[in-house]
Amino acid sequence: MKIASSLLLLLLTATALHGQPAAEPRVELIIRCDDIGMCHSVNMAAQQLLATGIPFSASVMFACPWYQEGVELLKAHPDIAVGVHLTLNAEWKNYRWGPVAGSGSVPSLVDSCGYFFPSRALFMAHAPRLDEVELELRAQIERAIHSGLRIDYVDYHMGTAVSTPELRAIVEKLAREYKLGISRYFGDVDAPSIYGVRVEDKSDSLVAILKRLEPGKLHLAVHHIGMVTPEMSALADLNSFGLKEMSRHRQGELQALCAKKTTKILRERRIRLRTYRDVIAEMGLERMQAPVESGY
Repeated sequence: MKIASSLLLLLLTATALHGQPAAEPRVELIIRCDDIGMCHSVNMAAQQLLATGIPFSASVMFACPWYQEGVELLKAHPDIAVGVHLTLNAEWKNYRWGPVAGSGSVPSLVDSCGYFFPSRALFMAHAPRLDEVELELRAQIERAIHSGLRIDYVDYHMGTAVSTPELRAIVEKLAREYKLGISRYFGDVDAPSIYGVRVEDKSDSLVAILKRLEPGKLHLAVHHIGMVTPEMSALADLNSFGLKEMSRHRQGELQALCAKKTTKILRERRIRLRTYRDVIAEMGLERMQAPVESGY
């Protein structure tokens, strides 16, 4: 995908304005792309987004088979903020993964085949041991650090790792220990999602969302990108809320992010694109605070 001239203009404008006082509060936005490393199709979508030069935060699933390809892609873009997408579920029919620590070390977290459970409900129904959760999440963070990437933050696949106060305390403990940020702990408020929007409406919906973002706030837009390939088209979500034709939805999100109309509204509203690395450098880890209300 070629870099549009309008995107280059956007980036030059943002650079020219950096550090200068604005006449009025700016709209600030973190774009977080989840599930990098899940499969080859997601990695190829990430590669296309990386090629545009759009600043974003890349959340990598280090428990998944394709994480090493994701690591290599991100090593070529050291300015991208990288996070560990803490993973305790494997939700795709016929495509499952298990713990980095090994299923024998965390038996309460896996099914009879050694794979993570596909849903939060099944995870909780099998009485996960807190010490095993900590062991596994620590193993994922250690794998990320030893990959050679600079790791900036953590977040949580399907919300499972923070779905109870006890689980959230483990995530917070590990973030402190490894000196990492936690997504949504910097006052970043969730922008409306285009995840469930009809594929043909995703680009227009994203533009409408960007038009409504409130100045003076740090917004978080979480995206799930991918490409329509035989590999991704074969995946079916075992959760009841899973989208049909998921590969088309993920490609639709990629196209929406890369669309000229998206670049245009970002430029017109002078939306300042941030990454978690930027925010951590500006605010400091000591100012992190758990969100009062968080479904994730």
